[in-house]
Amino acid sequence: MALNDNFETANERAKQLQKTIPRAVSARYDRASGRVVIDLSSKLRVSFSPRDAQGLEHAKPSQLEDIEISPSGFGIHFPKLDADLYLPGLLEGFLGSTKWMAARLGQLGGRSQSRAKKVASRANGRLGGRPTRTKSASA
Repeated sequence: MALNDNFETANERAKQLQKTIPRAVSARYDRASGRVVIDLSSKLRVSFSPRDAQGLEHAKPSQLEDIEISPSGFGIHFPKLDADLYLPGLLEGFLGSTKWMAARLGQLGGRSQSRAKKVASRANGRLGGRPTRTKSASA
C-alpha cells in the first residue's frame, strides 16, 4: 500500500511540475559557439558551455552531438557520456551537484590573480610559507 501511495504522490508532484516549470522541447550542441542549446516549452532558449556542467566538462564535441530529452521534458541525457542534467536545476543555475559546484567555485577562487593576492602571497613566502597544521586538543 505504501508503494502505491508513493507512486501516486510522485505522479501528482510531476503534474505540478509540468504546470509550473518549462520543459525541454529540443536540445542540440552548437559547434560554432561551443554551447549546448535547449529550447523550452515557454519559447525561451537556454545555452551553456559544456565545460561548466558536471559530466560534460571534459567532453569532446563529437560526444555532445547526441542529446536525448526525457519523456517528461525535465531530463537531458548525453548517451555517449552517460551524463544527465535535470532541467529545473539547470534553470536555477545548478550545473551539477552541490559538492561539485562548491569544488568548482574553490578552483575559480584559487586561480584568482588579484594584486592583493599576489602581495599577500609574497608576504607569506617571506615569513616561511604556510604554517604547519597542528592537531587540535580535541582530536
